[in-house]
Amino acid sequence: MEDNNNNGIYTGFAYVYDKFMDNIPYNEWHSYIHMLLKEYGIINGIVAELACGTGTMTSMLAADGYDMIGIDISYDMLGIARGKCPGNVLLLQQDIRELDLYGSAAAMVCVCDGMNYMDCADSLYKVFCKVNTFLDYGGIFIFDLKTRYFYENVLGSRIIAENREDASLIWENEFDNETGQNEYLVTIYSLCDEESGLFERYEELHMQKAYSIEEIKGLAEKAGLETAAVYNAFTKEEPKEDSERVYFILKKYE
Repeated sequence: MEDNNNNGIYTGFAYVYDKFMDNIPYNEWHSYIHMLLKEYGIINGIVAELACGTGTMTSMLAADGYDMIGIDISYDMLGIARGKCPGNVLLLQQDIRELDLYGSAAAMVCVCDGMNYMDCADSLYKVFCKVNTFLDYGGIFIFDLKTRYFYENVLGSRIIAENREDASLIWENEFDNETGQNEYLVTIYSLCDEESGLFERYEELHMQKAYSIEEIKGLAEKAGLETAAVYNAFTKEEPKEDSERVYFILKKYE
């Protein structure tokens, strides 16, 4: 979850991320990803999760028997991931555009908009090049992307507020139709002293980008990766005009 304009994100937000993302159906997402991995013959071996965040998916895939590596740029997010993941899971603090593994992986995955955080084509291309470098021949890279339809018609330019007993979140979103850039300012108030009722305030500016399917295919091919499939999220169907999230499966040529 990173890019030039995203330095410093997921610091304060990291400690309330799981609280406010509790609506994400991780069990369904995991079942879908695990199904795709098995479909491409990845039943064991090393799997790396890029932009792994607080490690929920990493820990689930580790329970499936994969030798998991979790990579994220946020030290704070990785600290939370360490508490979720088994001790044999390797967690690395890295910018995924500069990915550097000790060997190759049978597969890589990235969920929950990690690739949307690559907010220019050059950054996305750099990630694809690194994926190509560290994938086994015939290995696959599975990742999701929020679509332009989602940014324009679902998220849009609006303010979202959510209040919990010990934390509150204000999300101020703005989408630029011309550039495809999505910017959101997150303000978090988190209880730090229950006895005194004292809250700490954190503020983070996040940048994401909407990409077309053709843009992704072109960048993947340029990086030496084959687009094996593109699906409407959590199905085996082709993306639709109103798809809010799509999944890509890129493959390293054998």
